[in-house]
Amino acid sequence: MNEKFATKMRDPKVRKDTRTLADFTQIWCANHHADRERVPVVSEAAELGVYGTHAPVLCEECAEHLRYAEKRRAYCPMDPKPFCAHCDVHCYKADERAFQQEMMRFSGPRSMTKGHFIDGVKHMIESRKHARAAKR
Repeated sequence: MNEKFATKMRDPKVRKDTRTLADFTQIWCANHHADRERVPVVSEAAELGVYGTHAPVLCEECAEHLRYAEKRRAYCPMDPKPFCAHCDVHCYKADERAFQQEMMRFSGPRSMTKGHFIDGVKHMIESRKHARAAKR
């Protein structure tokens, strides 16, 4: 395992973002890939205990995306990290970015009933602030 990745994953903000991303991916997978075999994800972040004792349960396609997204989050060059949708630097490959956007649009509203209500409200407020600032 890469030591830089392990160091970044010790940061509480990176861990929280990664767990939230895994939760969103799990919501997407459960609704769009219910017919596929889903197993607990094996990834470097899971090995580091980012997900605690319950790794997300995903199909292989979603697990691959999550592994990719874990690395993108850990190596984000922006400090402080903005929402990816508001960032000028796009770290994701085009196809991964399109999937991430679609997944977030689907899972975001549904996550409010799955333990992310406060995070969702904070996200909406921050998004509106960004939109107002962009108009100026």
